[in-house]
Amino acid sequence: MGRSIWDSLKGSVSTALLYGSLALFTSILHNVFLLYYVETFVSIYKIDKISFWVGETVFLIWNSLNDPLFGWLSDRAFLSSPQSGSPITTPEVVLKRLKVFSTHGPLFALSFLAFWVAWASPGLQFLLCLCLYDGFLTLVDLHHSALLADLAVSASDRTRLNFHCSVFSALGSFSVFLSYSFWDKEDFYSFRFFCVTLAAFSIFGFLLVSQLLRHHFQKEVLRHNEAQTLKELSVGHAPLVHPDKPVTIKQYLKQLSKHRNFLWFVTMNLLQVFHCHFNSNFFPLFLEHLLSDNISASTGSVLLGISYIAPHLNNLYFLTLCQRYGVYQVIRWLFMLKLGLSVAMLLAGVDHIYLLCIFIASNRVFTEGTCKLLKLVISDLVDEDFVVNRRQQAASALLFGMVALLTKPGQTFAPLIGTWLLCVYTGYDIFDREPVKDSVVSAPDVAFSPGTPPLRLGCFYMLVCVPITCALLQLLAWSRFTLHGRKLQGIKSLRHMAHHGQLIDVKAI
Repeated sequence: MGRSIWDSLKGSVSTALLYGSLALFTSILHNVFLLYYVETFVSIYKIDKISFWVGETVFLIWNSLNDPLFGWLSDRAFLSSPQSGSPITTPEVVLKRLKVFSTHGPLFALSFLAFWVAWASPGLQFLLCLCLYDGFLTLVDLHHSALLADLAVSASDRTRLNFHCSVFSALGSFSVFLSYSFWDKEDFYSFRFFCVTLAAFSIFGFLLVSQLLRHHFQKEVLRHNEAQTLKELSVGHAPLVHPDKPVTIKQYLKQLSKHRNFLWFVTMNLLQVFHCHFNSNFFPLFLEHLLSDNISASTGSVLLGISYIAPHLNNLYFLTLCQRYGVYQVIRWLFMLKLGLSVAMLLAGVDHIYLLCIFIASNRVFTEGTCKLLKLVISDLVDEDFVVNRRQQAASALLFGMVALLTKPGQTFAPLIGTWLLCVYTGYDIFDREPVKDSVVSAPDVAFSPGTPPLRLGCFYMLVCVPITCALLQLLAWSRFTLHGRKLQGIKSLRHMAHHGQLIDVKAI
């Protein structure tokens, strides 16, 4: 039986299958974390407001800084040729990244379990759990994203890898549906048991898949004859940078500041991160104030579930379009679709309930779907950085980390700007509730000053005007992004030349 399992992992498809399955072991835990960690500490552990905001503030800083920090620690050896010996090869890079999954993947699952048992004061536990969990999540996610650029160079191969990630991420989203059967604030034992089961499955998956992939590379790839290895996997022995000039972090940042496509991409991606988290943060609010009087609670739950699973399934179709038309063009179409749907909803008005249901769900589905494609663009930026700066080895994790550093502030801007707009436009403070009415259901009864629009209308304008503004700004930034078409083909061909051991000519781009 063991031999038959090994035989099934020999082809490129099985490598893509194993790579995609790593997303399953992350998503089944992270989706549950996002839904319940705040409610657990607020309603069950009774954390006070000051401790909550202090924990969230420290978490914000740590969340932004750990991506480039871990990326630099991981990839600093790849930014220049070694002083002696042969250059680092792509299989060695892949094996280094797979080692992260076998060690830090189980630790990530254990840090997930730390949320659901009270073992310290609520404020201290909240702070430590958030930072510990996000640290291991960043290590796992950063190296998983970097593997996309390290395992494949061609657009079709990367699309296939991303396709498998979407399939397994969609499967992982079913943990959200299962969690509703176990979540009970009065009896937390069953939910704890559910979380332990998820964590055990994730630990087993990380250990098994990482070992299978390591065995695949060590026994099948590295044992090929030298000529075949140099031809298909390793970077050529002609150094792309001077061996006596290692790249410092200051030099790397200077190189990155001149990378125009990188700068335009992070501008667009900052808006995308903002819009994704705006949708997530205010999805329940929109359901409550725009639809609660016209749809049942079960319908609202279905819309919430669809918004989690549909982006992954929809991405399967988007990836087929990417293979035909290119990632750049598909993302541009999605921005135009977001703009068109938002304008149409604005013209239709707030009273079309079925249109509102479709728009609220589709707005999140298409926005999240766009986010799923952005890893392919970052992988192309890794190729361009590798070629233009004549690197010894692509610094994949570091570039993914720098993108995260510059775009994660959008996670904070989303709730801050959203609540500010809601308060300024309607006079309603989402945090100022009546003691006997701990629900926003009674919000329409709030008194408004003359000329102030009602809360429902204010929510509607937020729902449609935010995506209109984001889409317009994103289309502007995306129009300045030039890494597509012939230029992208040229970059990829030059990286292929580097993999074949030939010196590259940057002027040929």
